[in-house]
Amino acid sequence: MLPDFSDYSALSLLGALAFGYLLGSIAFGLVITRLAGLEDIRTIGSGNIGATNVLRTGRKWLAALTLLGDIGKGAAAVLIAGQWGEPLGLLSGLGAFLGHLYPVWLGFKGGKGVATYLGILAGVSLNAAGAFAVIWLAVAYISRYSSLSALLASLATPFVLALFGYGLAIGLFTILTALVFIRHHANISRLLKGEESKIGGTAK
Repeated sequence: MLPDFSDYSALSLLGALAFGYLLGSIAFGLVITRLAGLEDIRTIGSGNIGATNVLRTGRKWLAALTLLGDIGKGAAAVLIAGQWGEPLGLLSGLGAFLGHLYPVWLGFKGGKGVATYLGILAGVSLNAAGAFAVIWLAVAYISRYSSLSALLASLATPFVLALFGYGLAIGLFTILTALVFIRHHANISRLLKGEESKIGGTAK
């Protein structure tokens, strides 16, 4: 099910998408590590700007701040734009996700979007966000693969939303889940080959 945008002008729709994109394109992992005096996070580990790669610097508190920032910007995009209607909130959430994945400031080379996905989900439904976290943690505990945890948790999300009665958001999260899988294509390949690094291991 997709939101009905017919009651909104093209300008308001574009504004919500642009607002979300600008929020999402804030690269907290890069900004926080730079402020802490570390080298460019894109030259460390996997080269990703997300919390998982920041953790590879050995600074757990920097990774935690990055995680909170990436979650927060997704939630803020939905909640702020959503003041003018749920469809605008969902559209802004899409913008935030695209901004994190493809930030114009970094040559459209961003993160993989899992934390921002969770933030957007929290802005829509705390229950669904809680279910995502539980699935992620359970898979991570069993497999020790961060990527597999993200893939399975995101795959379950549209069904969880349907279970909790948030039908309006199912279309958005189906799109976001597809993007998560696309961004994790290299991880999927390594998982199939048994070459993916585990949590706490060295990035490949």
